[in-house]
Amino acid sequence: MARSDGRLNFNLLDEDPLPQDECGVFGVWAPGEEVSKLAYYGLYALQHRGQESAGIAASDGKSIRVYKDLGLVSQVFDESTLNSLTGHIAVGHCRYSTTGASQWSNAQPTLGDTPHGTVALGHNGNLTNSADLRDRILERHGRADFGELNQGNTTDTALVTALLKDQPGDSLEEQALALLPTLEGAFCLVFMNEGTLYAARDPHGVRPLVLGRLASGWVVASEQSALATVGASIIREIEPGELIAIDSDGVRSHRFAAATPSRCVFEYVYLARPDANINGRSVYESRVEMGRQLAREDTHDADIVIPVPESGTPAAVGYAEASGLPFAQGFIKNAYVGRTFIEPSQTLRQLGIRLKLNVQDHVVRGKRVVVVDDSIVRGNTQRAIVRMLKEAGAAEIHVKISSPPVKWPCFYGIDFASRAELIANGATMEEITQAVGADSLAYISEDGMIAATKQPRSTLCTACFSGIYPIKLPPESRRGKMLLETPSATDAGSTQNPGGGCDPGPDAEFEIDEIPLAEAKK
Repeated sequence: MARSDGRLNFNLLDEDPLPQDECGVFGVWAPGEEVSKLAYYGLYALQHRGQESAGIAASDGKSIRVYKDLGLVSQVFDESTLNSLTGHIAVGHCRYSTTGASQWSNAQPTLGDTPHGTVALGHNGNLTNSADLRDRILERHGRADFGELNQGNTTDTALVTALLKDQPGDSLEEQALALLPTLEGAFCLVFMNEGTLYAARDPHGVRPLVLGRLASGWVVASEQSALATVGASIIREIEPGELIAIDSDGVRSHRFAAATPSRCVFEYVYLARPDANINGRSVYESRVEMGRQLAREDTHDADIVIPVPESGTPAAVGYAEASGLPFAQGFIKNAYVGRTFIEPSQTLRQLGIRLKLNVQDHVVRGKRVVVVDDSIVRGNTQRAIVRMLKEAGAAEIHVKISSPPVKWPCFYGIDFASRAELIANGATMEEITQAVGADSLAYISEDGMIAATKQPRSTLCTACFSGIYPIKLPPESRRGKMLLETPSATDAGSTQNPGGGCDPGPDAEFEIDEIPLAEAKK
């Protein structure tokens, strides 16, 4: 069941979407607690990582119940739904699609059957060998329609869930340890069967994943903000190449691959919440330092520094500090506007960004203004911002960007525009400046950005800026967001229904107590 499109997004212009991370994941093992409500609040704190769908699975030790739907966490769940998800273990997920379309059948957690119970699994990241994983299922079974793959799920996550069933081992733990070394790309997995919670992070540690402690149990989450929200204290990050298992015997750690860190630098620039801490470095302080460094590299005579809210605010604070220019709030953002349920008129479409962002005329009129933002993708948003400032009477507009030019696509879990759409691809600085209509434009240097994170360059992925990909990529024909939307050419016998539908059909491989929407909402 799909909802009408009233979902929040953080784009100032819907035709110029910001870079989007794939997902937020959350898991909790806490006997005696209302774990579904803990998962709800944890996902609420991770909403910035995915706004297309949300889901929670809970286990009482005997069976798993799951509820998921399109929309925001607050739209998908209500009190009665959460009360029906009883147990002592829960896995939650909020999604932005980077593999597979945004449709109900692709919502997570995904579900599957194994010799050691049902598995419910959530995934943040993007696998680069999805085509190989699908081929492996085809070679073994002659078809690729097991579990949720048979219900129209076209994500790399569903491949992982299906493959767990075939792994050797006397427990789900052993099966996971057999499968994880064969996965390539970026992945943070949080999954469970009826009795145990698991979390795993790829050997490169591309996406963040943290472990926290409750008075009565344990929590794993994409970011520590989710831990703080549910009252958990942070213990440590899940290490790259590590699998942990949590049950009544405590926390067990396994190393399934040697760590070769390539943490995503864009988490520091934009993706993570400012209150996150990644590998011992505050994201907020990293962004403030990027602003300081940007001012050191390029300072204009100006009257005020203003951020593009909210993503440009920490860097603008740093720029103002290092330049000695006063910080001001030149824009006011409407925090309650996402996509509207009502199709706007042509007049409102022409207003575009003004539905979400208003200029404070009295702040910018007659002023030489430095505008700080985190990145430029297509350039449409910056063009609209500059136009608004000019109309409000700004004398000069100098755009400063706290990351280098984005020139390359990401294959590890960020949905950028295609390379052809990226304004910095093939354009000179003068051409970009003219395109956005500013009096000047400056990006931070790659060295300056990296220095602000206080991480060794060798441990960071900078592919979207440098074109250097630390994890090997398959041929173009075997990658892409919609790779699994169409069955493989060798999958002649598959009964998969690409692109939609959630009827399990006669060949469903498992039986799950999945709460019907109508029943759950009563």
